[in-house]
Amino acid sequence: MVTIQETELKERGLLAVRTAQKLGQPILISEVHKMDTINPLSFFNSGRERYLGERFYWKDPSEEVVLIGLGISKQIQSDQATDRFFHVEEEWSKFLKDSLIFNPYIENGLGPVMFGGFSFDPLKVKTPLWSKYADSLFHVPKYMLTIVEGQTYLTTNIVCTPNDDYTLFEKVISERVQLLTSLEHEFDINPAKLLQMKEISPLQWKQSVDDVVEDLKTGSLKKVVLARELRLFFDNHVKADLILENLYNQQRNSFIFVFESNGDCFLGATPERLVKKQGKDVFSTCLAGSIKRGKTEEEDNILGQTLLNDQKNLNEHGFVVEMIKEALEESCEEIILPDRPQLLKIRDIQHLYTPVIGKCQKDASLLLLVERLHPTPALGGLPKQEAVEKIRHVEELDRGFYAAPLGWVDYRGNGEFSVSIRSGLIQGKEASLFAGCGVVANSDSESEYLETSLKFRPMLRALGGN
Repeated sequence: MVTIQETELKERGLLAVRTAQKLGQPILISEVHKMDTINPLSFFNSGRERYLGERFYWKDPSEEVVLIGLGISKQIQSDQATDRFFHVEEEWSKFLKDSLIFNPYIENGLGPVMFGGFSFDPLKVKTPLWSKYADSLFHVPKYMLTIVEGQTYLTTNIVCTPNDDYTLFEKVISERVQLLTSLEHEFDINPAKLLQMKEISPLQWKQSVDDVVEDLKTGSLKKVVLARELRLFFDNHVKADLILENLYNQQRNSFIFVFESNGDCFLGATPERLVKKQGKDVFSTCLAGSIKRGKTEEEDNILGQTLLNDQKNLNEHGFVVEMIKEALEESCEEIILPDRPQLLKIRDIQHLYTPVIGKCQKDASLLLLVERLHPTPALGGLPKQEAVEKIRHVEELDRGFYAAPLGWVDYRGNGEFSVSIRSGLIQGKEASLFAGCGVVANSDSESEYLETSLKFRPMLRALGGN
């Protein structure tokens, strides 16, 4: 383990207190240290007792960036429906304005980072299911482990007030030492046993699909994505640590995320990037159209070719490609887009996949790009606004953060957001899983029902189901 010079934090901390006194307001002090290798799952687990309900985890499919946050030094939240992306951006900028950041490294995801996301539709009537999550919710962690391109870094973020003194930093130093020491301990967790599964209103959901299909035949709507819920009941409290480990072992080629809030825990393994920003470079993903995996390599290839030549799925995919292209054209000087989709194969499902690369204009922030892209036709429908309104009125489910943007932004404006599908919400001894499918004019409700059942499978397996 790399030894951290604790006197540095005291000296920097006292400078921060003087700055806070001078400005008459709290300010952030953030420092980054390069560390020896630390197991990211061990770091997440080490916060179970002291920081339960205040943890997050993020891993991209290539493991180029892994982020784990423990504790909350700043929370940015809002339930306002209008200008919510701008509001979060403004709060973030205000928080960073007079901060003291000690980060000698150029890598992304170091120093102050806010992690969180937005609800799918802030105008949807909120139910008790998502009561622990504001429509816009981001956490700036107290301690954050970043593993970027194989190198390990620890960020410490402290908000100090004009009334603080050196004792604040002595406490942080002691806490940090305890945290790093506890990494060596083994944690023994007994998994909760799944007792019962309950599909929420399956017949009503199928009827909704049939009703929407009829609307699509006569109106201006081309596609509507409808989602449903599966409720699970366990014999004991479900531990996020175990589910995270299962997801890591079972769905390693996905974006894996955990986001705790006030005792609840939203987590999942999604194949879908919404947008990534590195300087001027922007990356997005068109993911729509799916089929199951085969039991043999030959069957898998046949299924894949069937998907690549299926007109319904190709049309559905084309809607997503066109919309993402239009959304990025508003903010990008250049866009590179392949002519045809390829296959993205994950453990249970194959998807039609088209990567998108762009060079963004100077004034295009990551959250602006998120706002323009959400929701893509793969999660909402087409035309966008009309589809969201249709979902709001016909879908029984309160989606909350399901199918919505979730990710991170660092203080330099770089970061990444995924679309939080293949996900679930843990609440004590219960959990809800979510899955949706694209409904078009020739959709069949039974087929769509079976497709959502397939999409439940990754999270169901991670939680101990079949």
